[in-house]
Amino acid sequence: MIRVIVTDIEGTTSSISFVHEVLFPYAAEHMAAFVREHAGEAAVKSALEAVSAEAGLGPDDLDGQIDTLLGWIAEDRKATPLKALQGMIWAEGYRSGAYQGHVYDDAAEHLRRWHDRGLRLYVYSSGSEQAQRLLFGYSLDGDLTPLFSGYFDTRIGGKKETASYQAIVDALGMAPGEILFLSDIEAELIAAESAGLHTCWLVRDGELPETSRAVARDFADVERYLQTASR
Repeated sequence: MIRVIVTDIEGTTSSISFVHEVLFPYAAEHMAAFVREHAGEAAVKSALEAVSAEAGLGPDDLDGQIDTLLGWIAEDRKATPLKALQGMIWAEGYRSGAYQGHVYDDAAEHLRRWHDRGLRLYVYSSGSEQAQRLLFGYSLDGDLTPLFSGYFDTRIGGKKETASYQAIVDALGMAPGEILFLSDIEAELIAAESAGLHTCWLVRDGELPETSRAVARDFADVERYLQTASR
């Protein structure tokens, strides 16, 4: 029986366009000023040191670090220090009211239902844990963070790596067969299945793929899969 649901964000609970057309441009626009203003703070300094190490820059090359970060944003690179800095910048945007987190109505509705039914809910996204909390905390559907028992980001591993899902299983202390992973990316589902998790493929737009795995248009379809899988 499925007791835990781990969900992706982009294309699953939230629209891809919100991330790419709102959050990414906001971070790009404010990155240089934010880094220059906060470079001496411990969390920012640590992230910048990681940028330098990954990009082969000097530890005090602020211009090089900023250029690298902007390049990573443009290519949608899943770099942990970039995600950490983006989360800090997005926090300012959410708190100032510049935008609110997009969550599909069907996702918000069923996340509440599943929580009330006793299912444990977690997030696993390439965005930092802070960014995840912000999106759900400042969502158009209100503060959804009380629904979640925890958050996983790339610190636990890449989302297309089986070892990441094995680490999540260990962290949750559950049998893999008690966990359902939701994502819109097939390679992530394959990695999760290799670790023994149930999966459901969210395909919100376009033609449905020909596949033997569970496919859902929305969270109402996921609910139907849950009912079948729990029999």
